[in-house]
Amino acid sequence: MNSTQHTDTAEKHRLSVAPMLDWTDRHYRFLARQISRRALLYTEMIHAGALVYGDAARFLETHPCEHPVALQLGGSEPDLLARAAAKAAAAGFAQINLNCGCPSPRVQKGAFGACLMRDIPLVADCLNAIADVAPDCETTVKHRIGLDRDTEYEPLAEFVGTLARQTPVRTFVVHARNAWLEGLSPKENRDIPPLRYDYVYRLKREFPELNIVINGGITTNEQIADHLHTVDGAMVGREAYHNPMLMAEWDARFYGGTAPAPNHAQVVEKMYDYAKRELAENRHTTLRHIVRHSLGLMHGLTNARVWRRMLSDAELLQDNRAELILRAWDAVSGCLKT
Repeated sequence: MNSTQHTDTAEKHRLSVAPMLDWTDRHYRFLARQISRRALLYTEMIHAGALVYGDAARFLETHPCEHPVALQLGGSEPDLLARAAAKAAAAGFAQINLNCGCPSPRVQKGAFGACLMRDIPLVADCLNAIADVAPDCETTVKHRIGLDRDTEYEPLAEFVGTLARQTPVRTFVVHARNAWLEGLSPKENRDIPPLRYDYVYRLKREFPELNIVINGGITTNEQIADHLHTVDGAMVGREAYHNPMLMAEWDARFYGGTAPAPNHAQVVEKMYDYAKRELAENRHTTLRHIVRHSLGLMHGLTNARVWRRMLSDAELLQDNRAELILRAWDAVSGCLKT
C-alpha cells in the first residue's frame, strides 16, 4: 500500500461507531447519519449462517443515506463466511469486518468471536475467503489485545503481524482490553479487564504501514483527538449510542467539514419524517423500534428525562404515531426557551 492509499484508507476509518448487538440496527444508523455524514457506521454482528440460510434481505437492509456502512460478520467457517460476504458485497456495504473480539458464552459455543485469536491460521483462512469473493469491499478484522489473564504484548503482535503477511487485510480495529473467556459476563468484559492503550499505540509504531483503529473506553471528543495523534482511527461504542450528539462536531473537527453541525431540532425533524415513512410502509415496524435508539438524544439538556419518559411510555407508544416524537421535543424545547 503506497502512502496515498494508506491516507485514503485511514480517512475512511478515522471515526466509526462500533457494532453493538441489539443497538446498531438500521434505525439507529439512520439517526447517527443525521448527526455525522462522515463517520463509518457498523451493523450489529450478524452470523454468517443467518445471511446464508436466513432472511438475508432483512439483515442487509439499509437506507440510502446510511452509507458508508460496514457489515460485521461472525463465524469461523471460511466457506460459509465467503457465501455471506458475497451477499454483503452485492448489497453495497463498504467493508466486511470479521469479529474476533466477542467473548460471550454463546459465541464461544459457536467457536467464533474472541476465541478465534487462539487459531491464527483459521482466522487467515476466514479473511482470505471473505476477500476472495468481495474484492471491491475492504476486508477488516476487529479483535482484542489478548485473551484471559495473558498480559504479554507478543501474542498480539504475532496475531496482527501474521495476518498482515498472510492476508490482504490492512485495517485492524483493536479493542484495548483482554477478553476473558471464563469468569466474566459480556458486560463485565467491556469494563473489568484493564484498558491498555499503550499496546495499541505500540502496534502502530511497529506496523506503520497498517491502519490501526483504537476502541474501548472512549467517551469524549478530547480523548478521540488525543488518540488520533498516534493511531489512524478511533471507534466509539456505548457513548455514541447513549449520547449520540457527541457526533455533532465530528465532521468539522476531524474531517475538516464546513457544513454547520446539526442541532437537536433538525435531528428531531429528520427522525419524525423517517418514522412517519417507516410506519406508513406497514412492514411490522413499530414506533418503539425506532425511538428506543433516540432516548439519549437530549443527553445533557434540561428536561431530557421528559424526552426519555415520553418515548419509552407504553401507553403513549401504543398509538404508533410519529407525532409523539414532536410532542416529546416540544416538552424539551419549551423548557429551553424559558
